[in-house]
Amino acid sequence: MTAEEIKQALLLRLKTIAPDTEPAQLQPDDNIREKLGIDSFDYLQFIVALDEQFGIQTPEEDYGKIQTLQELTEYVGARVKG
Repeated sequence: MTAEEIKQALLLRLKTIAPDTEPAQLQPDDNIREKLGIDSFDYLQFIVALDEQFGIQTPEEDYGKIQTLQELTEYVGARVKG
């Protein structure tokens, strides 16, 4: 799976979590929660949904490492490929 495919999947999933937002407008270094106004509970649901979608497991201590679109794309990509 390419980085672009992962990014597109992330954006689609974000749209389901925050339907009144435009995730496609996110810049790589934008903080996802701040830019889209997602609370911590919804963000946790988003991470759990990604884990299920990509067949990965994100430990709680990694949540702080994946706050931007770029960080999240790289994080998922490393786990899907690795």
